[in-house]
Amino acid sequence: PLIPIHMTNRQILVVDDEEHLRELVQACLEDLGGWETLVAGSGEECLQILQTKRPSAILLDVSMPGMDGIAVHDRIQSDPVTRSIPVILLTAKVLPSDRAKFAQMGVAGVISKPIEPTTLTEEVAEILGWDGALEKFL
Repeated sequence: PLIPIHMTNRQILVVDDEEHLRELVQACLEDLGGWETLVAGSGEECLQILQTKRPSAILLDVSMPGMDGIAVHDRIQSDPVTRSIPVILLTAKVLPSDRAKFAQMGVAGVISKPIEPTTLTEEVAEILGWDGALEKFL
């Protein structure tokens, strides 16, 4: 059964091994987007959180020590429970060959680093199709 997503309590899981970047992204999403956030400092931690939480979307850093974002995404995709959660990759270096690979992976989108705090929430909303969804429900 699909869990209805209420417009106001959208929750985004931010996964990045760099603490300052996690805090920056978290602040942008909460202050500018009005969304709740969960944070994980590693791929392993992300998967642990997903055992109990169902975020509306996941912002996932590609290059992390240990389990990288690609491996984490594979795990998310291989689990029927988490497969439907849209994943947006955060990546510093996007080569054309990467774009093709990311497209094949079935990610919702890619946001390049360094992130632009002023437009981050708009990018996320656009990728997830959350644009203007709020007005319709008010």
